[in-house]
Amino acid sequence: MPDLLYEKRDHYAIFTMNRPERLNALGGTMQADLTAALADFRADPEMRCGILTGSGRAFSAGADLKEMNASNERGQGITAARSLDTALQFSRHPKPFLAVINGLCLAGGLERALDCDMRICSSEAYFGLFEVKRGIMPGYGVHHLARLIPFGDAMYILLTADKILPEQALRVGLVQEVCAPAELMPRAIQIAELIAANAPLAVEGTKAIAQQWRQLQVDESYRFGTWVGRAVLNSEDAKEGPRAFVEKRPPVWKGR
Repeated sequence: MPDLLYEKRDHYAIFTMNRPERLNALGGTMQADLTAALADFRADPEMRCGILTGSGRAFSAGADLKEMNASNERGQGITAARSLDTALQFSRHPKPFLAVINGLCLAGGLERALDCDMRICSSEAYFGLFEVKRGIMPGYGVHHLARLIPFGDAMYILLTADKILPEQALRVGLVQEVCAPAELMPRAIQIAELIAANAPLAVEGTKAIAQQWRQLQVDESYRFGTWVGRAVLNSEDAKEGPRAFVEKRPPVWKGR
């Protein structure tokens, strides 16, 4: 089975992250599959709204820490950040995207949802940016979370690595609606159809202006983040976090 499922329906498409055995961790061929699907979606004039979700019990657990640890063991290290084309592939896509969060939504998985224009979630979902527990830094989150929700709430999520439940996510604006599991995808389709019924150029123009404001000077933030990340992500702690995860033990931090 492909690591990403892509299904077109009427004037919207559903993108499903499809590595359920790894909680849809962002590894394998998922990124390559997604890049190809997004290009097709962009080129199709009949497509007006995208839905992003996950298969199984997870939206996405984020980076594949087993792959990350294997990379560390090979001496390849961790890159400071994804390219902007990859990190901002939904927000900078001309067509709107709705993240439909069906289950756990962590780290890079949450960041992928944050890059969408709107988010709704199941009452059984939960959220978190757990990177500091692994000796690494959130990527997208450090640049964008405080642009989406109140600063104090963003810092709580970034620095505590606490689990965020649906009610709290709704309160701070992390999601726009919480639905019963059986009602989640029908509600997502209803929203997609509401968007698709509108004039496509007007929708795309509205998104372009709104996202331009939200991302003001974000490229500068990423440049600074690359400089900071070079020190943090190549530290001993950054290698210890994924190693401890794979070995199923508490990490031993050295602060270097």
